[in-house]
Amino acid sequence: MASPMELSCWGGDWGLPSVHTESLIVMAYARFSGAPVKVNAIDNSWRAQKGDVPVLITENTVIAQPAKILNFLRKQKYNADYELSAKQGADTLAYIALLEEKLLPAVIYRDAKECLNLLSNRLGTSQFFFGNTPTTLDAFVFGFLAPLYKVHFPKVQLQEHLKQLSNLCRFCDDILSSYFRLNVTGFSPSGQDTVDANLQKLTQLVNKESNLIEKMDDNLRKSPQHPPRKLTMLKLTVTGEESSSLNRLSP
Repeated sequence: MASPMELSCWGGDWGLPSVHTESLIVMAYARFSGAPVKVNAIDNSWRAQKGDVPVLITENTVIAQPAKILNFLRKQKYNADYELSAKQGADTLAYIALLEEKLLPAVIYRDAKECLNLLSNRLGTSQFFFGNTPTTLDAFVFGFLAPLYKVHFPKVQLQEHLKQLSNLCRFCDDILSSYFRLNVTGFSPSGQDTVDANLQKLTQLVNKESNLIEKMDDNLRKSPQHPPRKLTMLKLTVTGEESSSLNRLSP
């Protein structure tokens, strides 16, 4: 019998199982792959050091960082990507790199907007990015987009743009309704006072970053020595040794 696995991560609100991108990535992948992971919310997440969550704990092992946790789950035969081709594996790595580069907080709004457009065009009318079965890429996209889509910010320009991309919104809603339900067994809710404090801090942080992003973008448009940047399109097909499996997700 396999050792029990317990995932420590941030708690959630606004219909999300967590408000933390990296926690959502791991939680979604565990659900997609069928890994029997018990999820526990951390009450003092804002006091924890950066990178402390999510953490997967087994009988003899402690694993941090989403890529390492996902690779550990694959080694335990919980693999959401076993049907992907080498090309689809390479595409996954390319899109994950795009998400991490363009949708992190300190990005230029124009680039983040183009990233959302690219994801929307790639998803099209499909249920998931590689058909009818969710994979690692779906877990990463969900982890990045769900907080931006669901958290109630006063006014965030990038959030308004995301809400205009109906297929990405549907993608997030479908994963929430199919894989995450309220009062799911294995979730340990945080104390309400702590959750409220965490969410207030999150809102303040994102509002501050959003204002900085929009100010930077406006300055670039007005500055003649800084012409508008175009989003570099990634080549999503590779050959030879570069078309390796998703084990390259490991740092």
